[in-house]
This record gives sequence, structure tokens and C-alpha cells, in this order.
Amino acid sequence: MKATIYHNPRCSKSRQTLALLEEKGVELEIIEYLKTPPDLETLKNILTKLGISPHELMRKGESIYKELNLVAQAEDSQTLLNAMLENPVLIERPIVLANDKAAIGRPPESVLDIL
Repeated sequence: MKATIYHNPRCSKSRQTLALLEEKGVELEIIEYLKTPPDLETLKNILTKLGISPHELMRKGESIYKELNLVAQAEDSQTLLNAMLENPVLIERPIVLANDKAAIGRPPESVLDIL
């Protein structure tokens, strides 16, 4: 089994999800998305696989979310996508891709459904 994880090593849920996948013997491509953010096409593909809107993928507790007043832009997908591309800290984590599906590791066990 192969999977990709968009990972932030400073995030406990991301570390727990990574450990769970390693424990299950999943062969992983680990992308530290703060260092190597997804491009627009990849981000759109992730959203499609998750079946959610850009606003649902955002970390609304981040200070940059408030600074950019993104709550007022909740219906403007392109503005939200641009904000995530420019500020990848806004992207919820971790995201796991496997079997042409995606899941957010909150809780970590939720990613097991796509394996």
C-alpha cells in the first residue's frame, strides 16, 4: 500500500497520523507542505477527493486567517485557494492521499478508511 501524507512535523495530529500509517506498513511519500506547498492544481485535486470546499480545508484559528478576513470571503473559492497557496499554514493537516481518495487525519484513525 502506498500513500502520500501532507505533513507538519510540529503538529501532534500529523505526527500521530504518520505513526499510525507507518505502524500499518504503508509505504509513504511524506510532503512537508509548509516547505513544499501544493500548487493550485494539486490543491484543487485534494479538495475534489475530500469532497469539501476550500473554506472547509482552512485552519480558521490561524492569525493570518483573521488578518486576511477570510471569514468574509468564505464563498469566494478563488480567494481562499490563493490565500492557501500564499500561506500554506492555512491548510488543515494532515492530509493523506491513497487509492485515489483523500482524508484529513483528524482524528488520525479517519485516514484508515481510504487504505
